[in-house]
Amino acid sequence: MRIEHIAMYVNDLETARDFFVRYFNAISNDGYHNPKTGFRSYFLSFEDGARLEIMNKPGMTDDKKGLARTGYAHIAFSVGSRDAVDALTKRLRDDGYEIVSGPRTTGDGYYESCIVGIEGNLVEITV
Repeated sequence: MRIEHIAMYVNDLETARDFFVRYFNAISNDGYHNPKTGFRSYFLSFEDGARLEIMNKPGMTDDKKGLARTGYAHIAFSVGSRDAVDALTKRLRDDGYEIVSGPRTTGDGYYESCIVGIEGNLVEITV
């Protein structure tokens, strides 16, 4: 068994798509639109086969997202090396994204950083 994809609602579909394409090398499909419901989505594919569906629709609520909250905590991307973690973290910092932690080695041995990504959602960058 494997996870087929993860899905998240976003307010700004194009900006969210551009974020994952620009920083995490996602490949986007052409998108889907249901004119009857107003639902729109993109499937983003990553080099290892993982997929993320980003979606929006009319009438969504957008509650405040505290860093320590229930539900899905973050999405994590393995970038292959400590140097790659450092470089991507610096790039995101330089582009104005908030760095929550790292880069650092955690107590359980991961080398990682964590940033506040698109629309307040946490993104972990690890080896």
